[in-house]
Amino acid sequence: MRHTLFLFLFTLVFIESFAQVPDKFSYQAIIRNSDNTLVIEKPVSVKIVLYQGNVNGINVYEENHSVITNSNGLVSMEIGNGTVVSGEFDKITWSKGPFFIETRVDPTGGDNYSIVGVSQLLSVPFAIHAKYAENLLEGGRLAKTSALIIQLSESRLITSTDINNTIECIKNATLNLPFNFLDMKIGETMNLEAHNGALLRVQANKGVSLNYMEKGVAEFNSEPGNVRFGLLRKSGDNEYIISGQ
Repeated sequence: MRHTLFLFLFTLVFIESFAQVPDKFSYQAIIRNSDNTLVIEKPVSVKIVLYQGNVNGINVYEENHSVITNSNGLVSMEIGNGTVVSGEFDKITWSKGPFFIETRVDPTGGDNYSIVGVSQLLSVPFAIHAKYAENLLEGGRLAKTSALIIQLSESRLITSTDINNTIECIKNATLNLPFNFLDMKIGETMNLEAHNGALLRVQANKGVSLNYMEKGVAEFNSEPGNVRFGLLRKSGDNEYIISGQ
């Protein structure tokens, strides 16, 4: 049976010190069959490859993971903490990007990697530690940070509070992207979740493009007892990209 890989999130979770790049970052993916059903509670093998420059660039790091999908088909791992195949994670020069992450999966748990997903690493892990360093330091010690979970139960405009946090849609609602929303900077993101039968609709207003279409629309239609995930990224002054539909 053919499978597809649905990538929705990668986030920095550990920063060793103010002067150093992170040791590792968390990465999650959802595994689905070709008929869109989830691969649930099964062991899978995941190979992670990092490329420098472009998707066909220099292979700077490669590692393997053995993980088990949960009841939502989700796998979680820490990049930089797998079984190393080649390269040294702590020797990667993150300032010489861009970098791309390729994910290969064998849904049977073997080494026949038949699934491939490729996406660009955006603000993590090579820049975010510097951007948020002032917020992370408290009295000379590293502070723990986590994203806020913001429930959405009725339609509204995007706000500054949503940026870099998770929108948890629990009832049918529309999130509108207004013209010249300057609070959100290019490259900043937010996680999108539609829960338990809710429909999350993202609507770009006049003069704003979503996935390269002016007044574009994206929908995340969850099933009862399930969750749909996505990632919204600001790619231009009035341009946004959504992945995970």
